[in-house]
Amino acid sequence: MSDPAPPPVIDLNADLGEGFGRWQLTDDEALLSVVTSANVACGFHAGDPATMRRVCELAAERGVVIGAQVSYRDLAGFGRRAMEVPPEELSAEITYQIGALDVFARAAGTRVRYVKPHGALYNRCVHDGEQAAAVIDGIRAAGGGLPVLGLPGSRLHEAARRAGLPVVGEAFADRAYTDEGTLVPRREPGAVVHDADEVVKRALGMARDHTVTSRDGRRVGITARSLCLHGDTPGAADLARRVRSELAAAGVHIRSFA
Repeated sequence: MSDPAPPPVIDLNADLGEGFGRWQLTDDEALLSVVTSANVACGFHAGDPATMRRVCELAAERGVVIGAQVSYRDLAGFGRRAMEVPPEELSAEITYQIGALDVFARAAGTRVRYVKPHGALYNRCVHDGEQAAAVIDGIRAAGGGLPVLGLPGSRLHEAARRAGLPVVGEAFADRAYTDEGTLVPRREPGAVVHDADEVVKRALGMARDHTVTSRDGRRVGITARSLCLHGDTPGAADLARRVRSELAAAGVHIRSFA
């Protein structure tokens, strides 16, 4: 008789610290009681020094792993606008963002443990090898061989592997997928899944069966070690709690990849 298969393991990550000054978009404290990895905004699409320090302190207190969520320099557009940034400039800006966050992580008794691009930069690095290589150059300059969280099969992960950096595949339960396994652009109808029951169903499918149903009804394979729970939507914390509870009830182990 063969040994039983080990239970599936998944990391839960969320974008946190997405505020600026008096404006706060994410319920950081609530989400930090659910997730195992925190993608902390580094000041380019959201976040400011006080916010970064506060989120790092809360994450360290709760044993949540801290990652740098790097972005194009686009506060007004929340990092979601397409931008043309020369590779040398982008590389330096990535290093700068990681370094800024790591100062606060160190002060809280921990470190930045991985990197994830945000918004337009994330999507650009799925297909654009030059921009992906610039991001990886910036990560390497920050030191430490940091793992790169991103879409499986992306140019970003290709560049990270060439540079000898670990890669971590990510999936999105509340985002629509194409038949090719990429995310449907946010500007298109139906790009974001708002029905809570459907989000939970998709999370279970991704964690246990490694599949998701595309926008056109096709079953698409998903190889992901981390599941992103967006924090910038109404009721995000309650939905994140439900997703975690349903995953645990289904025998999925919740544990950070770092």
